[in-house]
This record gives sequence, structure tokens and C-alpha cells, in this order.
Amino acid sequence: MKEVAFREALREAMVEEMRRDKNVFLMGEEVAEYNGAYKVSQGMLEEFGEKRVIDTPISELGFTGIAVGAAQNGLRPIIEYMTWNFANLALDQILNTASKMLAMSGGQVGCPIVFRGPNGSAGQLGAQHSTAYESLYANIPGLKVISVSNPYDAKGLLKSAIRDNDPVIFMESEVMYGDKGMIPEEEYLIPIGKAKVVREGNDVTIVSFNKMMKVALGAADELAKETISAEVIDLRTIRPMDWQTILESVKKTNRLVIVEEQWPFCSVSSEIAYRIQKEGFDYLDAPVRRITSADAPMHYAPNLVALYLPDVPRTVNLVKEVMYMKK
Repeated sequence: MKEVAFREALREAMVEEMRRDKNVFLMGEEVAEYNGAYKVSQGMLEEFGEKRVIDTPISELGFTGIAVGAAQNGLRPIIEYMTWNFANLALDQILNTASKMLAMSGGQVGCPIVFRGPNGSAGQLGAQHSTAYESLYANIPGLKVISVSNPYDAKGLLKSAIRDNDPVIFMESEVMYGDKGMIPEEEYLIPIGKAKVVREGNDVTIVSFNKMMKVALGAADELAKETISAEVIDLRTIRPMDWQTILESVKKTNRLVIVEEQWPFCSVSSEIAYRIQKEGFDYLDAPVRRITSADAPMHYAPNLVALYLPDVPRTVNLVKEVMYMKK
């Protein structure tokens, strides 16, 4: 095992796959000469050259369209967005072409492509740079959606995404690129669509993903001080969802709290709550509860940023509510 930063794990995944398959290439703003806006692609231009590590103009719709066409013709592009907030401009190509091409062609034309970049808030960046998009893309049939929380999962799932024959949305986080973690020295892949129980417990299940896993695990630590045993599940893949892992945990703990960084209406937690009440109602001893971002644009002021995002104290209080420990 070796310790690497989150950005290094992503780079290793791309480099290994580009060495393995000459059809894989990287395209995006500042990925080549500048080594990536967050230095994820550092050194890749030197190894693979300008035909496989390609700087683009500031035109998300344009270079996404080029990549979708390339994927339909046998190549396997990796598209880096400086932030998923900027990928709004490319939604037409992702939704109307990449996700639908296999169905519209009767299975004759696929679109093996990875769209990746940082998602959600990163502090004081204002409303137009702070939106989390997992639920929007997970709502689109034909796409797979991955949202990772640590270097180990980032590398293993990105390699699987690059090899996948469907278009994959790969969500990272600007504030996690420097996070460090252990990964194997040898090659490994993580299957798409499999959640991970990162902490076992008996009293309540907490489900989360991406950087909100820090909130979920922090809450579990605080709850443990009061002898409350929380089982924590990292979804890792949003679509397809690993319902069985969640359901089996709820069968054991009889309570479910979901922590996510998105707006509450039509969110990932909404879908989880529906599915668990449908398939696991008889196992629930309390209503499914969730903590999300505020139902509003995120503002710039630090006090409003703090109020907007889920945090450990509110998550702890919500767990106590489902355990009927608060009046």
C-alpha cells in the first residue's frame, strides 16, 4: 500500500488507462500546458503529447460535442470540467446526445465517455459556483453517476468508468483534491454500482456520499461518545444505486438518516427515502429522515455558507430524533 493525494489517485487512474488503451484521451480547459486547474493532470502532457492531452477553449458545449462525436466513433474520451457548475453549458450534449445515442440507434452506436470534475460547494464561491448536481444527472436514463469521497475509491472507480461502455458522470470535490489516503501498489478496479459500509453499527444507518461522508463519519464519532452505534454507508455510485446494501443495513438498525449536499426537492435522498419505505417499511422503527443543503441558492457570506451546508451537530440531532432521544 502507498499513501497518495486524491488528485494523484485520479491521475494514476487516467495514466494507467491511457497506457493500456491508445483510444483513451483527456480533453478540457487547462488540462495540458497548465497541468490542470487542480493539478490532476500534472505531467500527462509530457508523457502522452498534445494529441491525447488536449487544451480546449472556454467552450464547454463545444468541446463536449467534439468528445461525444469521438466516443461514437471508437475513441474513449475523458472530459474534465473546471467545475460541474460550468458543465451546465454542455448539458444539451450530455442529455440529448450522449445519454440517448445507444437507445436512438437501436444499440448500434454507443458513447463510452467519462465526464469528470469537481462538484458542489468549495467555501465562499457564491451561488453560481456551489451547486451539487448528482440528482440532476442521476435523473437521466442512459447515464451512470459516480460520486467519490476518498483516493482509494476515486482511482478504482475512475478506472472502471473509463472502461465502461456507457457515458459516466464522475463527481469529485474541489476541497478534497489534497486529501490523502492509502491505495494498493498494484492495479485494482472497483465495480460501478456497489456501495460500501465504511463503519458498522447497530442503532442507526447513516447514508452519504462525496465530501458529505466527512459529516456522516464525524457525526458517527460524536454519537459513539454517547454509546450510539451508527452504521455509515458510502454510496459511491448514485446510478445505478446499490439498494440492497442500504436495505440490509436498515433491517439491522431499523432507522435511516441520509446526508447529502444537494437541495431537498427531487434529490438523491428523496429517492432513497421512497425506495426504503417501499421495500423496508416493516423494518423501520422511525420515519426516514435526511439533512440536505438549504432550499436556496448558496450565498457568499461565511455565516450563510455555514447555515447552508449540512454539518455534524445537525446530523447528530437528527439521529437522536429518529431514536426518540429528543423531545
